[in-house]
Amino acid sequence: MDKDAKIYIAGHRGLVGSAILRNLKNKGYINFILRTHAELDLTNQDAVAQFFLNEKPEYVFLAAAKVGGIIANNTYRGQFIYENLMIQNNVIHQSYINNVKKLVFLGSSCIYPKEADQPMGEDSLLTGPLEYTNEPYAIAKIAGLKMCESYNIQYGTDFIAVMPTNLYGPNDNFNLETSHVLPAMLRKIYLGKCLETGAWDIIRKDLNFRPIEGITGDSEEKHILDIIAKYGVRRKEDGEVQVELWGSGRPMREFLWSDEMADATVFVMESVNFLNLTDVIEGREIRNTHINIGTGEEISIKDVATLIKEMVGFNGELWFNINKPDGTMRKLSDVSKLNSLGWKHQVNIQDGLSRMYLWYKEYSRI
Repeated sequence: MDKDAKIYIAGHRGLVGSAILRNLKNKGYINFILRTHAELDLTNQDAVAQFFLNEKPEYVFLAAAKVGGIIANNTYRGQFIYENLMIQNNVIHQSYINNVKKLVFLGSSCIYPKEADQPMGEDSLLTGPLEYTNEPYAIAKIAGLKMCESYNIQYGTDFIAVMPTNLYGPNDNFNLETSHVLPAMLRKIYLGKCLETGAWDIIRKDLNFRPIEGITGDSEEKHILDIIAKYGVRRKEDGEVQVELWGSGRPMREFLWSDEMADATVFVMESVNFLNLTDVIEGREIRNTHINIGTGEEISIKDVATLIKEMVGFNGELWFNINKPDGTMRKLSDVSKLNSLGWKHQVNIQDGLSRMYLWYKEYSRI
């Protein structure tokens, strides 16, 4: 890509899109097309068509999506499959119609079967049933990667699908109603620390910045205690503060710092073409040309929670509620394809958590 190439980042204010934008700016790119959801509804077919016709982007990063944790995925199943399919269909198809030179579509490692062999290679796709709680979201992402692959085969486009593992970092979603596991744990354990030390000024600032079900820091103390208890931060009868976490804590997860994900994604945009990903032989089936992005390393949910507990200085109890679902027990990506193409991660989970904690406190003005 030329440094002044016209680049559209769909979803530039989210965890993924904001990291990609930072990376591109740091590499000297200057010509960005950016629209908020209020300015452009990507589920609106006519609006997306008009946008592409007017702006004519040369390169597209499709990072916009409806995302959430296990509760949100299982609760809003219809919204997750509908909105993600609409966003993907509109952006990918209009990229083809308007001769976009290259597109990178961001999916998720949840596309792989619940009982897939570990680590999960790209060839694991569609070899077994998905995890039920996020099945609608996963099916939408599978459709997106297959749409990219199919357009490449039929129309000669250069649309690359990348499947990041669990991401965390600046601009993550800390809304306890919809967040993923790691930001939810960090916020809950931090609120637990504040509750055990009586730091009500910080608790109120936190809720003013990120209300929970409409409860802000201006609410009565009783209402604040009730709402944070609903989400697992409570004082027990003996006075000890307890933080409830879903499941047994035994599931293993792979976590990737969002700025590293962005670096890998920009690397793919700059250096990898569709023909690099498939050995085109007449009559041969072409499939699984997507690329996993991850660390190839895993850690248990319990160990991550313990790291956060030690980092924030929480002395209370971490209670793993085994009556709540664990989700998939292991989700480790095979990143050998990405490594062979020339990219490898550098930030370990301890360093990443420390950076995220500092960002959370600074950005929240706490």
